[in-house]
Amino acid sequence: MNLNRRRFLRGTGVALGLPWLESITAFGADSTKPSVNVAPRRLAVCFTGNGVNPYHWGAAEEGGGLRFQKSLTPLEPLKAHLNVFRGLWNPSTVEGEGGHYPKMNVLSGLRVKKTTTDVEVGTTMDQIVAARTGKFTPVSNIVLGTERPHYATDSGFTSIYSAYLSWSSPVTPAPKEIFPQQAFDQLFDDGSKRVREKSILDLVNADARSLRVRLSSRDRQKLDEYLTSVGELEQRIVKAEQFSRSETNGAGWMPTVTKPTMQRPGPGIPAVAEEHIRLMFDILVLAFQMDRTRVATFMMNNDLSNMRFAALDGISSGIHELSHHAGDEKRLEMYQRVNEFQVKLWAEALTKMHQTDEGERTLLENSMILLTSSLFDGNAHDSRQLPVVLAGGGGGTVRGNRFHDLMEDPNRKLCRLHLALMKRMGVEVDQFGDAANALEI
Repeated sequence: MNLNRRRFLRGTGVALGLPWLESITAFGADSTKPSVNVAPRRLAVCFTGNGVNPYHWGAAEEGGGLRFQKSLTPLEPLKAHLNVFRGLWNPSTVEGEGGHYPKMNVLSGLRVKKTTTDVEVGTTMDQIVAARTGKFTPVSNIVLGTERPHYATDSGFTSIYSAYLSWSSPVTPAPKEIFPQQAFDQLFDDGSKRVREKSILDLVNADARSLRVRLSSRDRQKLDEYLTSVGELEQRIVKAEQFSRSETNGAGWMPTVTKPTMQRPGPGIPAVAEEHIRLMFDILVLAFQMDRTRVATFMMNNDLSNMRFAALDGISSGIHELSHHAGDEKRLEMYQRVNEFQVKLWAEALTKMHQTDEGERTLLENSMILLTSSLFDGNAHDSRQLPVVLAGGGGGTVRGNRFHDLMEDPNRKLCRLHLALMKRMGVEVDQFGDAANALEI
């Protein structure tokens, strides 16, 4: 008898979904391969700019498990699903110059090109994974943020680097969505938005390209970024239409959440930073719950951001300003509170994922969610190690409650971790960035 993992009781005009039945559910170990009864793996990278307070970040091994330092204490209830790393880095950032911009190669490991015009970082691992998993979902990946790019230069580098974590090609940043309503519509559109967008795109393309020849080099850069967004939007529309005509999501399994569980956000950007971040996290979690995408990247704030959190009384400065505390005790105390609050926001999203039952495992246990920054000590612009925490079980392939001290490992490249995550998402490559072998996790 062929039993699907979701069964329904049918009566006159009603269909009631049964709870998960252990005797029916049969999730396989290799969830990178589409199968009727296999929940997919998901991958997300969450980023916070300006580094962390190095005096209170990290963990230690104690009694066969994790003992968190102060900044990570909001994660205590999720300890069984966490791996904390010490010592991972991108060597090319130290070979480069100081400041923030040369350090924004977190997901590529390749050297950031010193330029104010023709930017280059490297295709990032999230985009490589999305190219593989995107054929199974309506949206290949989502790239979220909360802040716009600002245009400036520093020491020969463009500030474009500070606003983008994900790159769809070595020279093209993946456009990020900072408006919650638009992010929601991209993922959960009922079809009406696609009709409007198609008519607008036909009008925009010709005019935009004819305008390009009359612009300065910096304005052309802005326009090219915009046209990249338009091109990706066109592709999303075509793909969404294909999925709307299909009876399944392309992978042959039914998500536990089939309709949005949150209201469509209002227009504009929330005035309070923590509300904005929570809303974007909710959209990310819902996208994974509904299997609208399996790859996400979220910049909680840009690098060099001076974001402030209204919920934290007595904080007199923005994040970037506080990161340059110069050892002042009062500023360090404020910086520490900000660090803990950001971790708390991340922990809230992880908790929602762990509360999503997918049968044999939870959504969190089927996912890999990375939290990191482009610096460790923001005060010193020090990237000789990076703050790296991995949440989730990768579909039963990652064991939690572990601390990995790699500080003395001569091969402690962050891209080794990327290789390990990529492999679990079905991407088999011999080398990525500056690394040639995957980290054992």
